[in-house]
Amino acid sequence: MTSLWENKTVLITSGPTREYLDPIRFLTNASSGRMGWALARQARRLGARVTVISGPSPDSPPQGIRVVPVVTALQMHRAALKFCPQADVVIAAAAVSDWRLPAALVHKIQRTPKNLRLTLKPNPDIIRAVSRRRKSSRSGLKQVLIGFALETRRPLASAREKMKRKGLDMIVVNDSSALSARRSRAAVLNRRGGIRKLPVQSKQATARAIFQEIRKFL
Repeated sequence: MTSLWENKTVLITSGPTREYLDPIRFLTNASSGRMGWALARQARRLGARVTVISGPSPDSPPQGIRVVPVVTALQMHRAALKFCPQADVVIAAAAVSDWRLPAALVHKIQRTPKNLRLTLKPNPDIIRAVSRRRKSSRSGLKQVLIGFALETRRPLASAREKMKRKGLDMIVVNDSSALSARRSRAAVLNRRGGIRKLPVQSKQATARAIFQEIRKFL
């Protein structure tokens, strides 16, 4: 029997981004990219073609997938818009830096006794940009778009608002304890009003549950 995922292409953004202030300092976060690799591994097991746009990650990628390495949010944004037209499913699992310096300084910022003030500008919202370009696939079905939300206040309400604002089919919400962890708790919300709360478990188990929910939109 033909697999549902045969001939499907899954595009995943993964890991952190780095926004350089000067040649040696950058803004980033504690994301390890493990959730992105777990999602890629599960998609490959199901038979899909997989491309991962990955920021710097300490872990090695699974075999059998295409990896597009990036560093900054702008690089990830350009790569996502380049590869999304070929994707049936787009999963934005990356922990993208929200702000960047307008231009990184050429030389190291020297220590002074005075306060240092930096002006930051917002980075583009990658999954929202992909949503605005959403297309129908060769089979006539629209791309399925999944986002991630790391929330510390009103997690479910905030995630639902983000899902609607960004035009997503699903959103996975967790908290800061998921960063760099091997196990985490999450909830999967969808645009039809459904919610699936997941227990504390390995990220690979969470990836399996996420793909079970994606199947409902295929």
